[in-house]
Formats: sequence, structure tokens, C-alpha cells
Amino acid sequence: MKRESHVSLMFKNYVNGHWETGATTGVAANPSDLDESIGEYARADARQTDAAVGAAHAAWREWSHSPVPRRAELLDAIGAEILARKVELGRLLAREVGKPLAEAIAETGRAAAWFKYFAAALQRRDGDRYAVVYPGVDRDAQLEPVGVVGIITPWSFPYELPALKIAAALAYGNCVVFKPAESASACAWQLTEIISRSGLPAGVFNLVLGSGRQVGARIVTHPDVAALSFSGSPAVAEQVAQAGAARMRRVQLECGGKNTLVVLADADFDAAVNAAVDSAFLTAGQRSDAASRLIVERSLQARFVEALHSKLSRLKLDHALKRGIYLGPIANAHQLERDLDYVGIGQAEGAELICGGTRVERATRGHFVEPALFVGRPEHRIAREEIFGPVAVVLAADDYEHALALSNQVPACAPTQQTAAIFTQALKSAVHFRRHSRAATVTVNLPTTGVGGGAGSLRGIQAGEFYSQMKTAYWAA
Repeated sequence: MKRESHVSLMFKNYVNGHWETGATTGVAANPSDLDESIGEYARADARQTDAAVGAAHAAWREWSHSPVPRRAELLDAIGAEILARKVELGRLLAREVGKPLAEAIAETGRAAAWFKYFAAALQRRDGDRYAVVYPGVDRDAQLEPVGVVGIITPWSFPYELPALKIAAALAYGNCVVFKPAESASACAWQLTEIISRSGLPAGVFNLVLGSGRQVGARIVTHPDVAALSFSGSPAVAEQVAQAGAARMRRVQLECGGKNTLVVLADADFDAAVNAAVDSAFLTAGQRSDAASRLIVERSLQARFVEALHSKLSRLKLDHALKRGIYLGPIANAHQLERDLDYVGIGQAEGAELICGGTRVERATRGHFVEPALFVGRPEHRIAREEIFGPVAVVLAADDYEHALALSNQVPACAPTQQTAAIFTQALKSAVHFRRHSRAATVTVNLPTTGVGGGAGSLRGIQAGEFYSQMKTAYWAA
């Protein structure tokens, strides 16, 4: 594949309406082609993070009182530009995190949609007028912004997750300090570049690139940050929650877990196999809604594993910009090492490796790994711990009740289950699973991926409840 020609770029921080370099720099790499550098990014430090929070705090008084139609106009303009440039932005996303181009472009479109959604939503409702409670006393309630919002996002959805959080925070009159994952710095810079030209007053939106240890930790502990919205690993989420609680801050967490897909003996077999592949391996399993535990009724297990093996052997794995591929590379070296470690752990503990789990070569030097399929037991670590990669394990269930019990087993090392799916033609089983699954999102005869709304996700009215506070007023009539 011909390598794209790009000038050397520096992706800078955006603080108080100005682009700034950082204390040090890092390299934005292409996991599909390790010999290609996308550019360098400026790493901020604690001092620069303080400046960003200070700018947001100073801008909040004016922005919090800005007219709703003005906010809507700005958000809609941001969404319109993202949508108009979704192919260009999608190519950058594919190059930086290795997401296949078609998926990358689709994600960019969803990012645009979130800005447009909140541009419209914030005009529909901003408070309530109540009936008179006491003679001669009127009462009403009005939504007001909370202040400076710290937003910390992972590399898995470098446009969509930031767009959802940023659009909601700005819509309700808050100011934002945004820290993306370092391995998604180019995408964050590109999104910020569009936001910077929208007409937002200086300080309302700020971007600080850099490490979680310096930049992220400072945002979480800064006294002027009123609310924290975090998406990432359960371990870091726990630290954010503790820091927020210690300072009595609003905290919203969206972290990974160990999701499941249940297949009963009466399921539509072909549909279940296809959904299992998508649930476990779409985006190389690098999704918080990926189902890496495939729980199959025992009478169907051997046939199901054989069909999965056959389908996986035909999936196309290559450079993220190549058309017609299903799998791109692993997003970064750290995640690659983690995935390979878990393949080794599964084998060492006695799980049967059916296929995959090894690095492969392509025309370009990249982080390419064949999707790994195991048959294992519930006590195996690959069945209990979040991997966030193309590694799935099939577990046998004696019947529906056993399958439900296995699905609801969420160990302490993976404390949440965002999604759970069931494939069955029995209405009774489907209804019972919907009611008794402990997952935040349940699908019936659908894959776990692509449905949206996992544990901790804030959309629509829920976002308004987090990014704003209700003020109630009483006065003599």
C-alpha cells in the first residue's frame, strides 16, 4: 500500500484561546505503519493544566449566562463542520488508532450528530414551573451550569466520546478542560481545531495533551474543577471516584468490564455466530461493549466453536486504510503487549486455544494480531478479566439458568458489565434475561456492539442532570 505523504505536524495544547507548546513532546504514531509518523504532540504539565483550569474558571461567569440560542448556534456549527469533513477526519482516526476506515468515518459522523443533538436538546427544556404550594407563594426551578468540567477520554473512540461529553457540557453552560488519551492526541487536536474556530469565547474550551500522571491527575484534584467526566479503565476510574468524593465533586464514570453473549440451543445458529464475531472482534475487541465471554449451551458448543473458527479464518486483517478489511491493527504497543500476555495466560492456565493469538506480518510494519478464540472455564483469567483486545473465550452452560448465572458473574477485577446479549427463539427466556441480567444494556438476538449506552453513559436528559444543577426559587406572589 502506498504510504500517504504528510508534512510534519505539531499538535499543540489549546489554552485560553491560544495554541501552546508543552514541556515535552511525544510522537503520534500509526499502528498500521510504524515507519510513518503522523506528527508530534505537545505534552502539557501541571502548570499548564492549572492555566487551562484558570482560564475556564474565569470564562465561566460570562458563558454560563450566554443566551441558549447562541450556544445552540455554535454547537450546530461545530457539528456541521465535522459532518462536512467526516471522510478527512475519519482517515486521521484510522491512521492514529488503527480503526478500519469505514468504522472511523461512521464514528466521525456520530461525533457530529452529538453536537447537533445537544444544539437542539438544550432549547427544549430548561426548568419547571410548579403549582402554588402556599397561598401567595410562587415557585419555579431552573437548570443552571455547574462550572468547570474536566473531561478525560480514552483512545478507543477518539471523536465520539469527547464529542458526546464536550457538547453536553457546553450546551448546559459549563466550561471545559479536555484531556484525551496520549495515543489519540492528533484526533483531539483536530476536534479542538474545529471547536477553536466556532466563535466560542476564549477559555470556554481548553485542550491539554499529556500523561494521566501529570495532566489527568491535576484535573482530577484541582479545586476549581466542579465536575469530572471520565471514560477509561476500571482501575483509573476508581482513583477518579475517590479523588472526586474527597473533594465533594460531581463524578461520572464510564469504564470497561467483562461483557457476555449467551447462545441457547434454540437460537438462530447463523445469526448467533455472526453476532458473536461482531460482539467479540469488531474494532479488534477494543470497545467497552465488546463481549469477550461467549456462553453457549453445551449441546451446541462444539458446532458453535467450529463455525466461529471457520468464520475467523476468513476475516481480512490489514492496514486500517485498506478497503474491505474487517480488522485493523491493535491501537498501540502497550495494548498489543497486554493482548499477547493474556493469550499466554490463557494457555498457561489450561484454556484451549482454538486459533489466533499470534502476531502476523503485512506489507507495512504494524501491530497486527490474529483474533484469538479459546474454549475455557469460568475460573480462567481470560474469562474473568477485561482484556480490551481481540481475545474471546467460549464457556459451556448446562441450560438457560446456568447461562444466566455465568453471565451475571462479574468479578471484582472487572466490576461492571456494560452489555449482555442473548440469542434464543424462546420469548420466555428472552424476557427473563432482559429482566434478570445485571448488565446496563441488554440486547436480544443482536450483537452487543453498536447499540450504545453502557454503564455510566450519559445521553439526552441524563446528560442534562449531570452537567447542570436545579435551582428552585420561591417568591411572594
